[in-house]
Amino acid sequence: MTGAITVRGLRKSFGPKVVLDGLDLTVPEGTIFALLGPNGAGKTTTVDILSTLTPADGGEVSVAGHDLHREPAAVRAAIALTGQFSAVDNLLTGAENLRLMADLNHLGRQEGRRRAAELLERFDLVDAAGTVPATYSGGMRRRLDLAMGLMADPRVVFLDEPTTGLDPRSRRAMWDVVRGLVADGVTILLTTQYLEEADQLADRIGVLDGGRLVAEGTAEELKRLVPGGHVRLDFAGPEPLERAAHVLGVRPADEGVLALEVPGDGSVAALKSLLTRLDDAGVDVAGLTVHTPDLDDVFLALTGRPTADEVLS
Repeated sequence: MTGAITVRGLRKSFGPKVVLDGLDLTVPEGTIFALLGPNGAGKTTTVDILSTLTPADGGEVSVAGHDLHREPAAVRAAIALTGQFSAVDNLLTGAENLRLMADLNHLGRQEGRRRAAELLERFDLVDAAGTVPATYSGGMRRRLDLAMGLMADPRVVFLDEPTTGLDPRSRRAMWDVVRGLVADGVTILLTTQYLEEADQLADRIGVLDGGRLVAEGTAEELKRLVPGGHVRLDFAGPEPLERAAHVLGVRPADEGVLALEVPGDGSVAALKSLLTRLDDAGVDVAGLTVHTPDLDDVFLALTGRPTADEVLS
């Protein structure tokens, strides 16, 4: 098996309920993989298994080059996990929370303090280092929680809905932190209820439904799976509009509007072919806009369910 995270045939049931039904997944090193799915699809169960918190019923898993079944301690030494709720100690200051993690990871006193100071700086928590997390904002608590997980310098980080409940500014600050981790070579498996988050961050996205990946690809690849994409062509006058309509076999959607909407998947190849046809016919285009379905459309098409927060957690 290859990849920072590799999963083959992963199975898990809770009583008669099958949660994971032969899940296959590969996450290349130094990338972000976002896992989407409706409530009960198995996202958190997948993270719990990969981070050694829950045993699998079957399948093969490799994390950071270690077999999950035979080398669980090595897996734990190579990973960090940030769950859906911050796991910080409200009786300790921010700096003390980090030094506690240093002790738990058996770092020396000097190395632990150096690493804590480095993480406080990196996560913009220096000014709050001497205060307890009970006084922090939600975004600050999430950053501290993630910083604590990074104390041991993990190679793989699991983020289970890390920005749930955060305001838009705090969410974007977390996005910047995540991008910085990947720039340093860290591999991230992210579950999220925000499709915009997956669109912004992920190198690849998997849609989990019924315990299996029903689709996987880049955001753009997934959007092209759903019909409804088109290219809007704008024209300077009625004459080029009519000529283009004749060449392409498309009629204006609205009378009086100097534009055509041509169905297409938005790919570069399709766009080049379209423009070549118009250029060969001597038709000038004043402007164009590519419209593709968004991830909400993809999710609904693949799972048959909307992506409202109450069904995506």
